[in-house]
Amino acid sequence: MSAFPLSRRRVLQLAGLGAGAVAVGGAGWGIGAARSADRLTPARTGAPLAEPPVLRSADGVLAVTLTATAGVPLAGRSTRAFGYNGSAPGPTLRVKPGDRLRVRLVNQLAEPTNLHTHGLHVSPEGNGDNPFLSVAPGATFDYDIQLPADHPAGTFWYHPHQHPYVAEQVFSGLVGALIVEGGTELPVSRERVLVLHDTTLDGEGRVVPATSDERAAGREGDWVLVNGQLAPALSARPGAAERWRIVNASASRVLSLRLEGHAWTQVGLDGSALPAPRQADRLLLAPGNRADVVVTAGAAGSYRLVAEPYDRGTASMGSAKPASATRPVELATFAVAGVPMTAATLPTALRSAPLPTAAVTQRRRLVMAELPAAAGSATVMPSMSGMAGMDAMTAGGMSFTIDGKVFDHDRVDQAVRLGDTEEWTVVNASLMDHPFHLHVWPFLVIADSSGAPLSGSLQDVVLVKAGGTATLRVHFADVTGRSVYHCHILDHEDAGMMGLVEVTK
Repeated sequence: MSAFPLSRRRVLQLAGLGAGAVAVGGAGWGIGAARSADRLTPARTGAPLAEPPVLRSADGVLAVTLTATAGVPLAGRSTRAFGYNGSAPGPTLRVKPGDRLRVRLVNQLAEPTNLHTHGLHVSPEGNGDNPFLSVAPGATFDYDIQLPADHPAGTFWYHPHQHPYVAEQVFSGLVGALIVEGGTELPVSRERVLVLHDTTLDGEGRVVPATSDERAAGREGDWVLVNGQLAPALSARPGAAERWRIVNASASRVLSLRLEGHAWTQVGLDGSALPAPRQADRLLLAPGNRADVVVTAGAAGSYRLVAEPYDRGTASMGSAKPASATRPVELATFAVAGVPMTAATLPTALRSAPLPTAAVTQRRRLVMAELPAAAGSATVMPSMSGMAGMDAMTAGGMSFTIDGKVFDHDRVDQAVRLGDTEEWTVVNASLMDHPFHLHVWPFLVIADSSGAPLSGSLQDVVLVKAGGTATLRVHFADVTGRSVYHCHILDHEDAGMMGLVEVTK
């Protein structure tokens, strides 16, 4: 077992490790392998949807081993992508409020990694949901995470948070769903977990590294996969009601989802139930967002699940927009056939998590921006030239900042008292949307300049439109310690758009 805080000095030491990982190329199945001129062709589309293996707690404990390794099947092909326990996404972890989650993380990669239980309201210290831990290549670390007895039921997920490798490792497939069971009983015939994740593979099955411009925009993949499959097939009888737990596990892609011939009935967002079911034609999920929806199958026929074009802007004037801004993507097909069922009646109210109602003790203003690298040179950390030519704190010649600063492990940006309720106004002073994510302490969005409807429930990712703002109310309850907040376009997080929050008594 080996783990250590990722200090500024350690980042510099890892630069040499990064160079080694790149040098092994295909032999080590590293994502720093040279770009190939061709792309891998999927072996199969339209196969029935498969779900990852489920690991479920018993007697108050879920004890699992997650092995991060290279070489997993995707879209019916053998690849050199990353995964947990031989698959991408990894196994779905199912726990209950009050359970103890014990994860032995085995790192069989050629680079350091760690584990973040995205959205859980648990301790960020020690061997909990600690983003400052680092598990070296070949090492093992034991996480021990205690969920509070009143933890909200909902859909969460897990992925690495090893700065500055996060975008590379998530894009390569190190993702998985985490379900906290309970909440309002819904009259559904079945439940599905859909982990949506994009990547790009070369002709030899290696994950193609992002260019400097792609990191500046936030990389997007050629394939948008559902549970590691390309355009899988789902089926149901007319009138059947199904609960879909949808995770946007993409490194950068915003998903504007539409199911032809159907309206979404959303019942949850980011691991918290909505106050009441809400119908909408489209479902917008930023990277890191999750949504729980009830789909009631309509008339017999074949329907497509589509990611509609979404323009999230560009890092600078004149930059090319990602393909997702102009082209829809078919994610899956939904075949409705058979003997009709009686459509279920959903409850009119849902058991949602308590909202912060105490008097606000502090108001803060955080500004997310992109600056020319030279402008932030005093705060830009030294280059990690070993990471496929990547500067650890720049992308496309830009520094990605919060309050004019790039991330520094040794600097506390926000000092908070345990039990306080604060309002944070997040300002996006840039030309592109930035999803803002706060670890450990969920928030209520009380104002959003985009005009989007407010969820009325707790969440942990909010998409802040270019030039816009979002105001969040956060109750810093239950746990103390240091954690982070950041842009969930993971290339931007890696390039420095992250800050450190410390909660003390």
